[in-house]
Amino acid sequence: MIYITGDTHIPVDIGKLSTKCFPQQKEMTKNDHVIICGDFGGVWDGSNEEKYWIKWLKNKNFTTLFLDGNHENFDMLYAMPEMEFAGGAVHKVDEGIYHLIRGEAYTINGKKIFVFGGARSHDKDIRTEGKNWWKTEMPSDREYENAERNLEKYNFNFDYVITHCAPTSIQRKLAPTYEINRLTDYFENVKLTISYKKWFFGHYHRDEIVDEKYIAIFNSVSKIDAFQT
Repeated sequence: MIYITGDTHIPVDIGKLSTKCFPQQKEMTKNDHVIICGDFGGVWDGSNEEKYWIKWLKNKNFTTLFLDGNHENFDMLYAMPEMEFAGGAVHKVDEGIYHLIRGEAYTINGKKIFVFGGARSHDKDIRTEGKNWWKTEMPSDREYENAERNLEKYNFNFDYVITHCAPTSIQRKLAPTYEINRLTDYFENVKLTISYKKWFFGHYHRDEIVDEKYIAIFNSVSKIDAFQT
């Protein structure tokens, strides 16, 4: 099984993965996966609180996969050991907790999934670079190039696309005050050039289906195939 949810901002919104809020996990195993659509927040400062939550996730019945959002400590995250997982590259945070790298593609439980994290912070003006904001929240040329290689490798055909922010046209409907930028425009181009069933994203702190294919997710923890039409 694959479940998907929105930003966890550890420790603020991680409670959605408690057994009380997400009782389905009682029937899951490490062969099942929960994907977090960015702003994981569990690789931030190495504090005892952070270690507690990583251990908490490690002891769950499922395997935790997450994209990066814009609120991550990218210096720490990108220093994590890299390994192969489900046909793509990941950063290993701990056993059963993996960061899905920008532009990678994976085959998870038989589903082909293209992943690309990152977003522009709309609150960066009140943050401090290197402390709680990093320029690397936005992708590099190398990461865009990696994405193009993997799109071609999968013949532009996927079951799911998972990102943190949405394509430009979708973001305009959900959050018209948010910045349109190179990343949202890149996703707009991807949206028009590949085949996929559904596109999931976090970032906007809401649960909403847009134009049938595009699903903003935050509080809910849902089976990824529950949205099929």
